[in-house]
This record gives sequence, C-alpha cells and structure tokens, in this order.
Amino acid sequence: MLNRFFCLCLAAPLLIFLAPQEVQASSGCGTSSWYGAEFEGQRTANGERFSSTAMTAAHRHFAFGTRLRVTNQANGRSVTIRVNDSGPYFGGRVLDLSRGAFSRIASVGQGVADVCYTVV
Repeated sequence: MLNRFFCLCLAAPLLIFLAPQEVQASSGCGTSSWYGAEFEGQRTANGERFSSTAMTAAHRHFAFGTRLRVTNQANGRSVTIRVNDSGPYFGGRVLDLSRGAFSRIASVGQGVADVCYTVV
C-alpha cells in the first residue's frame, strides 16, 4: 500500500506537466486592414524588412512564419500570407495585411475588409 502511495506522489507532478496546454485556434474571422508605403523598408517584429508588395501580415498571436489563407467574406477572394509582424493593435482588427496581399482580396481604397483566416 505504501509503495502505491509513493508512486502516485511521484507521478502526480508528471501528470500536471503532461496535461494538454491551451492551443491557439487555427482559424478565425474579423476585420482586416492593410499597411504599406510609410513602413516600406522598416524592420518588422521578426527582424526582416517590410515590403508592401510581399504576401505578409501582422497578427497578435500566431508565430512568425505561420502561413494563413485569408478570405474576403464579401467576394470570396483569398490569398495565402506569411505572418512576419505583430499587431494590429487598432480598432479590434485581427490582421494587418501588406498592401500587396490586401489588394488581391479587396480594393485598397476600401481600407478594411471582413475576412476569415485559417492556418495552411
């Protein structure tokens, strides 16, 4: 009996360590905006230089390098982007796309679009 109790005491911390961790949702929806010329050549949060023509975006939680398929809910057009920056931190937006990426799914003049995204 004492041996079983001793084994349980040793195993309990291991069970806590091996418990599933909170997992980042692999998809979502919300408002997306774009950023461009004023940031051209500046360093993004991952250290690379920003290019407004690249298929990149900022997201608050996904790791740098994560690829997302972003679909405009109004017209069904989509683009695959790579997360290379953190943000956006304005207006409850879920993504800040480069101008090049945004222009593939919506008119840049719109400024924002309702999108859904999923990890690819």
